[in-house]
Amino acid sequence: MKGALRLVYPPQCLCCAAPVGQEGGLCPDCWREAEFIQASCCSRCGVPLPGDGLSEEADAAAGLLVCDDCLAVQRPWLRGRAALVYRGTGRKLTLMLKHGDRLDLAPALGDWVARAALPLVRPEMLVVPVPLHLRRLLKRKYNQAEMLSRAVARAHALPHEPRLLRRIRHTPMQDHGSAGDRFANLDGALAVPARMTPRVQGRAVLLVDDVMASGATLAAAAEALRAAGSGPVSVVVLARAVKDT
Repeated sequence: MKGALRLVYPPQCLCCAAPVGQEGGLCPDCWREAEFIQASCCSRCGVPLPGDGLSEEADAAAGLLVCDDCLAVQRPWLRGRAALVYRGTGRKLTLMLKHGDRLDLAPALGDWVARAALPLVRPEMLVVPVPLHLRRLLKRKYNQAEMLSRAVARAHALPHEPRLLRRIRHTPMQDHGSAGDRFANLDGALAVPARMTPRVQGRAVLLVDDVMASGATLAAAAEALRAAGSGPVSVVVLARAVKDT
């Protein structure tokens, strides 16, 4: 039956719908524009760092590679990773999932995030998506971070806790404004409900989101988890925004 379906509906590129050899793949043009982040990256936020990724692997495993931003800004999480750079194909796919109702992208993109999260995974750690405020959830109809986190939890056989964090205050979109404005915008906006506190106390947590720019949203989420008594928090995202070079 699958073979017959492929004759009628051949596999298409995730990004541009061009014919490809297998489901969940990218065509050559979109692949060239997809900047997957390899070993040479910041151990705190996952941003790619200069280098070929070979001599840096041991340092990255030891947590010694840290970018300028993470040296200047105190991150309330321990380690971080990202699957893609937020430009080219990475940006297109992220926006298609986030604003384009392309829920069919979630399995493949979730697998990429799960692969990026591999160095962060600990036994029995909780996988927690960054939540949307109810107002935005009703408008968008789904939380793209939760779709990705579900795939991560399934891939690593970890408990998934999509209701552990709540947005208790509606905030404007984070697309514009300085880094300081973004951190101020999220101050006190997320919390762990009292009834959920016993689930998180002492447990390592893997936070999942679609994009990291300044890190303000993830910082607010990590601070809320730590305030509720969680163990160490790590973060993983689909795409990491980078500075122009």
